[in-house]
Amino acid sequence: MGNNGCKKVMVKHLILFFFLLLVVNVYPQMAGRETSIGYVYPAGGRQGATIQITIGGQNLQGVSNAWITGGGITVKNVIYVPPLNARQRQELLKRIEEIRKKVRGVSSETSKQQPSSEEPPITFPPHPLLQNLENLTPKEIKKVVDIFITPFRRLQRKVSIQEMVLLDIEISPDAKPGNRELRLLTPRGITNPLCFQVGLIPEVLEEESNDPSMEGLPVYDIPVLFNGQIMPGDVDRVRFHSVRGQVLVIEAQARQLIPYMADAVPGWFQATLSIYDSEGKELAYVDDYRFKPDPVIFFKVPEDGDYTVEIKDALYRGREDFVYRLSISEKPFITSIFPAGCREGEKSYSLVSGFNIPEKQILLNSSPDGGLIRKMFLYNGDGISNPLFYEVDNLPEYTESRPNNSITNAESITLPQTINGRIERQGDVDVFKFKCPANFELVAEVYARRLESPLDSLVRLMDSSGKVLTWNDDFPDKSSGLITHNADSCIHFKTPADGTYYLQISDAQGYGGEEYTYRIRLSAARPDFAIIITPSAINIPAGSSVPFDVYAIRRDGFSGPIELSIKDAPEGFILSGGMIPAGKNFIRMTLTAPSTSYDYPLTLSIEGTAFVNGEKIVRTAIPEENMMQAFGPTHLVPSENFLVMLLKQNFRNIPVSLMSNQSLKIPAGQSAEVYVKIPPRMQSEEFILELKNPPDGISLENTGIKNGLLTFTVKTDADKVKTGFSDNLIVEVFTNSPVGPKDEQGNRTIQKISRGFLPAIPIEII
Repeated sequence: MGNNGCKKVMVKHLILFFFLLLVVNVYPQMAGRETSIGYVYPAGGRQGATIQITIGGQNLQGVSNAWITGGGITVKNVIYVPPLNARQRQELLKRIEEIRKKVRGVSSETSKQQPSSEEPPITFPPHPLLQNLENLTPKEIKKVVDIFITPFRRLQRKVSIQEMVLLDIEISPDAKPGNRELRLLTPRGITNPLCFQVGLIPEVLEEESNDPSMEGLPVYDIPVLFNGQIMPGDVDRVRFHSVRGQVLVIEAQARQLIPYMADAVPGWFQATLSIYDSEGKELAYVDDYRFKPDPVIFFKVPEDGDYTVEIKDALYRGREDFVYRLSISEKPFITSIFPAGCREGEKSYSLVSGFNIPEKQILLNSSPDGGLIRKMFLYNGDGISNPLFYEVDNLPEYTESRPNNSITNAESITLPQTINGRIERQGDVDVFKFKCPANFELVAEVYARRLESPLDSLVRLMDSSGKVLTWNDDFPDKSSGLITHNADSCIHFKTPADGTYYLQISDAQGYGGEEYTYRIRLSAARPDFAIIITPSAINIPAGSSVPFDVYAIRRDGFSGPIELSIKDAPEGFILSGGMIPAGKNFIRMTLTAPSTSYDYPLTLSIEGTAFVNGEKIVRTAIPEENMMQAFGPTHLVPSENFLVMLLKQNFRNIPVSLMSNQSLKIPAGQSAEVYVKIPPRMQSEEFILELKNPPDGISLENTGIKNGLLTFTVKTDADKVKTGFSDNLIVEVFTNSPVGPKDEQGNRTIQKISRGFLPAIPIEII
């Protein structure tokens, strides 16, 4: 083997090593979550329907109820389905083998051995697939094996979905259609949210057929929506009847239901769609829609007849959380809007394009309290459209009106301005000119991808000679939700002299078309900020403290401090470490709960306050989930509410509080002592304190009990921590405590047990 071959083998081995390293580190983190859910199936239901849904998750024992946003959905029954034990799996395999032999016409002699009187008869948990084995189709039998048997044969089980909960729910006939958030309530707290949809058209569960010839499939009238799960190597097919001239929107929702899967590459269920005529000829195939993984087929029916849609994973992966909703209808589908926004407070109309659009011109909501990026939907008899996004600002509006593809025919504008335009064809560029004084803090920010335009913008700022002064392709925006490619551009530039400047915008890939719309905010810098908190739900034992993450999204050069506070919270809640220092984009804080527990989650609101050029600005924090994509990258996914579940106290969590809530000021290279109030019964315990994600150069020393107080020292390293540094310290409290029964010598096992967290300790190096 040559050197190149050896290098390739080494590279493959290194890739495998790092992949396994990631798996080893990721899975324990996933498994260690207190309570979570990984899928909901079916992930929706029609108005007026009564259905049973299956939810897969972990640590769901004792589940009592579900929390579903939006109203109009009633939970009638909750059933916990634990994983099968070894005896149950063995019995299930035996019964499946007997069923398969019976189907093949092979006689089998059932063992006449009676179970031992010491062993109870083997029963299965109350899952529908396990109560009706003899009447299942071959594909359903395979699904039973995939769900209840195969995961326990894998090297790495999908622990996060091995438990199941069945929910019987009723959906009101007038329940508002669209996306909801569904969470479960357990003794350990409330889970993360998953999407559950309320629909308008008839729904069915996937038909389980293994026939690759597509014979024997039932034929459905449209509109219809199919709910299904893709198992390993699975291909699902559905058949419908349609008539010539109908314009059908065949839309798969998969990633929209479960945005990110931490242990799947590329990090979501990558669905593909194909459509076949009655002769089996493939008429169309898609595996995405623009920059979104969920595919859509726009199908103008060529003649009356039956057609078949096929859905599968692009890599033939599959398991229980590969859930989809596949709709076939003449629902509205919006492909573009122009202009893609309006000025706040002005009555404004935009033109919309797409399929089955009931109206070509729509009135935008420009009220002052609707936020910067807004969305709306269109309706017709077949359902609700995909969301239409638009932007509302308070600047004057300008719409490009003539050819403007160079500095010689650039359109003149006056600052400040919001520019509306299109990159109308491949290779097109738009150029605008404007006058600017010297030392002007100019910002040119594009809104396109964040408004679901396919434009991958590229902007250039040029002087009067055409020289490029600065440019930008992609500008990261942590608040952009599910967008994995931050394709919008932003320039922040101080002009060197009085004069005329030119702004050019194009598509970075050279594409274009009617749908390649954009808005450019061209103005002086407007320093501002947004606050994101994660996770979107916190479970706190009564009287205890729990840390959470806070992100500051700083805009247009804002770098000042931001103070956080709880708005209108029930008495007893305390936010510790509630200051984001100047220039800092991330910090951890703690929320301390009152001593009362609740059986339902509380909705809290956290506000951030800062002063910009002497003006007070208040922004409500946005709750989000920090989700992992494919063993590495993480993304912040917005949630509807910030929820807090107050749990009953248990022996592990002890109420502790700091003797001082003031910021701990420490001279560089020196130390400071911290005093903690603890219950008298704990003063004889051996305490261990650990810093969570500590700043480099800061450590804890000399933990002990003095005068009935828990004390410790915060030490700083002058070479690593400099004057002016500030942050919050998050400290977890452990004790070495006896657990379990005594042995023959009367001793008990000593185990390190977490007792909870201290309130966040703000520090400042002076």
